[in-house]
Amino acid sequence: MRKKVYITSLILIVMILIGMYYPLPYYVTEPGMAKDLEPIIKVDNGYKEKGNFMLTTVRMGRANIYSYIGAKLSKYDELNSVDEVLGKQVTEEEYNAEQLYLMQGAKLNAIEVAYRKAGLPVQYKYKGIYVIHVVPGMPADGKLQAGDRIYKVDGQQLASSQEFIDLVGKKHAGDQVTLTFLRNNKTQTVQLKVQPFKNEPNRVGIGISLVDDKEILVDPEVSVKTDEIGGPSAGLMFSLEIYNQLNKEDYTKGYQIAGTGTIDPDGTVGPIGGIEQKIVAADKAGAEIFFAPNVKGGKDSNYPAAVKTARDIHTKMKIVPVDTFDDAINYLNKLPNK
Repeated sequence: MRKKVYITSLILIVMILIGMYYPLPYYVTEPGMAKDLEPIIKVDNGYKEKGNFMLTTVRMGRANIYSYIGAKLSKYDELNSVDEVLGKQVTEEEYNAEQLYLMQGAKLNAIEVAYRKAGLPVQYKYKGIYVIHVVPGMPADGKLQAGDRIYKVDGQQLASSQEFIDLVGKKHAGDQVTLTFLRNNKTQTVQLKVQPFKNEPNRVGIGISLVDDKEILVDPEVSVKTDEIGGPSAGLMFSLEIYNQLNKEDYTKGYQIAGTGTIDPDGTVGPIGGIEQKIVAADKAGAEIFFAPNVKGGKDSNYPAAVKTARDIHTKMKIVPVDTFDDAINYLNKLPNK
């Protein structure tokens, strides 16, 4: 009898572990968090605020049996296939590297928008290029990986990503190129032979997708610590928090203000994914106002879905459509002090 109970218990434990750790070919996204930005963003000698600007997030992870069932039962959880999220040739590591780069870009754009709005100068220092994707079967395959930062080609310091493309593009099939790069803060060197691309036999390369790595130079200095949060969707809220710390006037007016949206260097606010889940997260965190990308009422506008979700969850949170950074500032200017 004891042996039978033991075997049954062992089978149950194994089944539970399989359910927890066996990955299904799906990703689950669900409402994440709404996080105060003042502890994350620090402008040297910046002004304090009575309320808060908050970024909102969506939590995403590889589905197991339990999270798959939970997503099917939850109105605000979503399931997407691995191919829908990653595409056919992108690895999970490459996807994560791209998301972290997009977050870095959001920071730079937000700083530029806020400082220029405050009438302060902005300059950039070029540092190299980031590897985002390595093409299978090309020379870089197995030698470089997503997240590597290349800063020299054949011993020559890079001044732009276009210079990298030009230097490599001038070579002929079989020519060697020496790359100096950083990986995990350690300098490495690799020598590769360029070869033609399968779909473009007249063009040679090493087989990487790349983006610029640059540092923004501003005074007063500003730091934005986001740890492992990825993606570009916090751009608008970053810019508002930075601008608020640069100004004596407190644009929060004492309110809890959440929102989302990408930010371009010219202040344009772009659409994002997961607006419904971010509305839920903001409401749970006690936000009173939520800025939603409107895209001038176009088909990509997040505003209608944000309003619908707010209505569905019976929140008192005010949903405000914005097309630009200035739209948000103009709304806050008219907002009465709490």
